[in-house]
Amino acid sequence: MIILVVNAGSSSLKYQLLNMDDESVIAKGNCDRIGIDGHISHKTFDGRKADEDCSFPTHTEAFAKLVEVLTTGEASVIKSMDEISAVGHRIVQGAEVFDKTTLVTDEVIQQIDDMSELAPVHNHPHALALRACKKVLPEGVPMVVVFDTAFHQTMPEKAFMFGLPYEDYEKYHVRKYGFHGTSHRFVSAALAKAMGKDIKDLKIVSCHLGNGSSITAVDGGKSVDTSMGFTPLDGVLMGTRTGAVDPSAVTFVQNKHGFTASEMSEYMNKKSGFLGISGISSDNRDITAAAAKGDKRAILASEMLQYQIKKYIGSYAAVMNGVDAVLFTGGIGENAWEVREGVCKDMEYFGIKIDTEVNKGTRGELKKISAPDSKVEVWVVPTNEELLIARDTLAMVTK
Repeated sequence: MIILVVNAGSSSLKYQLLNMDDESVIAKGNCDRIGIDGHISHKTFDGRKADEDCSFPTHTEAFAKLVEVLTTGEASVIKSMDEISAVGHRIVQGAEVFDKTTLVTDEVIQQIDDMSELAPVHNHPHALALRACKKVLPEGVPMVVVFDTAFHQTMPEKAFMFGLPYEDYEKYHVRKYGFHGTSHRFVSAALAKAMGKDIKDLKIVSCHLGNGSSITAVDGGKSVDTSMGFTPLDGVLMGTRTGAVDPSAVTFVQNKHGFTASEMSEYMNKKSGFLGISGISSDNRDITAAAAKGDKRAILASEMLQYQIKKYIGSYAAVMNGVDAVLFTGGIGENAWEVREGVCKDMEYFGIKIDTEVNKGTRGELKKISAPDSKVEVWVVPTNEELLIARDTLAMVTK
């Protein structure tokens, strides 16, 4: 069975075509700069490529181009869209409406669009992509939506509620939702398999670290708390995002700069984090390189991230009454040994001790990096959200 996985952003449309018989990637690519000018980059399993500037006024034109490169030209991999059995879509915000993978209907698309206020950068583009995909798919080909927030719907009320008046939750749905749920679900299950244990018997702290980062407490396979909150701005320091900040500091800085609420949101989401602290870059690789040369602000940015992750691990060990394993995933988590070492340093009290040499030699591969005498296992676990979406889609359409 061939499944197309789609991840739509505000101005992009990433995709993978997978053969679910062996879970291999047939082709993958990205339609970007939608609404600006447009470009598609496409690569097949055997190395053929298509790179082209295009006109993408909307996601509809991007989808049409996606179909074109998949079915025609030198980098085509299928003869027609009739060969695709289903399409799985990643959706960032499902709020409390969607707590599991769902078959797409016109009503579901409208519900996703209606939640755009909770995720303005993501949900409306998701809805546009769903409608565009529906136009180009052969009739009868099912679409499935997998929600980033669904995995975190198992959080107890005491974990997801804020200290605002309860009416704000009732009227405006203000609460912690959490994000990266698809990734946290995939890597925690992969870790349990690698450890040879039933996930129901494990207490895991999952650290998804990248340009956006979140830490999740996974107890028995369920999310019981997570660092991102009402939006992906909360939690630890990120590429351009502040992470957690005293709300009074927000209003103080807003007044000092004379910002509107929207301008302050932009400031915290796109001009802060690594970029704001270091003054150099939002990319951890640049921060690490500058820190190695002695740049004080780059060192500070690195130390802040490591310190904050360490605090979450400690607090989540308390929440779960113990921890069996800590895992690192995402672009930083899988590749930045310096971050992993800094996080795990001086954690022996919690039973966490890494093998520094194994850690330094581990990049982008599934591997245990904890020392033999570490009571808590520490692992690097590559994430694969697209594969999980494809698996969910397959399960949904073959019920």
